[in-house]
Amino acid sequence: MNNSLLQTSKKLYIKTYGCQMNVYDSDRMNDLMGAVGYENTDDYIDADMVIINTCHIREKAAEKLYSDLGRIKKQKDKMAEQGRKMIVAVAGCVGQAEGEEIFRRAPVTDIIVGPESYQSLPDLVGKVIRDSSKEIDLDFKPDNKFDVLREVREKSEIGVSSFLSVQEGCDKFCTFCVVPYTRGAEFSRSVDKIYEEAQSLVKKGAQEIYFLGQNVNAYHGADANGEVYNLAKLIRKVAEIDGIKRIRYTTSHPRDMDDELIAAHAEIPQLMPFLHLPIQSGSNNILKAMNRKHARQDYFKIIEKIRKAVPDIGLSSDFIVGFPGETEQDFNDTLDLIEKIGFTQCYSFKYSPRPGTPAAEAKNQIAEEVKEERLSRLQALLTKQQTEFNKKFEGQIMPVLFDRIATKGKSDSKVGQIIGKSPWLQSVVIENKGDLLGKMVNVKILKARPSSLVGEVV
Repeated sequence: MNNSLLQTSKKLYIKTYGCQMNVYDSDRMNDLMGAVGYENTDDYIDADMVIINTCHIREKAAEKLYSDLGRIKKQKDKMAEQGRKMIVAVAGCVGQAEGEEIFRRAPVTDIIVGPESYQSLPDLVGKVIRDSSKEIDLDFKPDNKFDVLREVREKSEIGVSSFLSVQEGCDKFCTFCVVPYTRGAEFSRSVDKIYEEAQSLVKKGAQEIYFLGQNVNAYHGADANGEVYNLAKLIRKVAEIDGIKRIRYTTSHPRDMDDELIAAHAEIPQLMPFLHLPIQSGSNNILKAMNRKHARQDYFKIIEKIRKAVPDIGLSSDFIVGFPGETEQDFNDTLDLIEKIGFTQCYSFKYSPRPGTPAAEAKNQIAEEVKEERLSRLQALLTKQQTEFNKKFEGQIMPVLFDRIATKGKSDSKVGQIIGKSPWLQSVVIENKGDLLGKMVNVKILKARPSSLVGEVV
């Protein structure tokens, strides 16, 4: 790490797009730059460094990046007139996919790093400051990445709920997705390093550990003796750490949802009764076109097994509407699957082509207005199911782990409202009449909203 950066405090602004993996990556970049004297700020206007952490899954990802860079350029130019230097870095999957094209289209950019190489940021920043150069690092080096991040993270503050990356990359090659190209092949961290990091997080106050991976249930890491663990066995080992009250994981793939992992949900008290298991479509025709390599009946069988093991489990999924070739019958098959299963919360999107993926080249693209109309119908059904699920908890008492302050009370953690998570990952809001942040307490649910619960401490 570049110690030449350790000077007076500078301001760092990070804008994050995308999934929880990107949120995790942004937090680690904040740790890295914090170790060399940068403090986080909520506004890029007066920042000494700006990082845009991009996601290639969302619609028009590259266009959003260049729009952001256009706004940032104006501020960077103003600061230059005042004799100040703003360093602009593009990180994440768009950075990996676009590479040096970003320098060409947006010369305001000083640094480009990919999702497997951002651990080199402090060194790259040092070179930019010293040489006024453009720097790019898109190498795939996950082992080095996690070793560096763990060292820095041990010196940083953590919350009561903490992400722990255990697996990255993807070997599935769904026809709509760029992740195998931007994050690389599936990589699983060693059991011992994960266990040691989990211990360190708990010592620093974490009560909830959230395992992260592009295909987290494809985890297949080895311990020091060479014994290979699947995700279920890893969860069992980490659950033995004294002080861990909750364990969660995301994102899963139906092809890797095995009987051992289902049994773990039934047998490990710390493993929460919630499963995010994306299916993307309820139509076998579309699942085949997506190269998902499972059918809707396979998904039904998995859900039947896990509901038998954990009757009160909350289920979440991802859905893409308007995939190339999707007929009205294909879409109705998706609605039918949703009706039959019943979800507690879901993510849903209109299909948008990703350059370089097979689906982007398909001739049978769906008209935008058709996608809009279908998404509206699908989201109405999902909102109805989520509201019905939440209403079941009115009048019930549940343990809630409070992990953040609501906007109304930002100035004082002992007043105003605070927000926690239920076992089923619902946000629970209460009036904070004591210092409850970072604590797990029993809460009676007074009112259910479509996306949250309102309660009072018992």
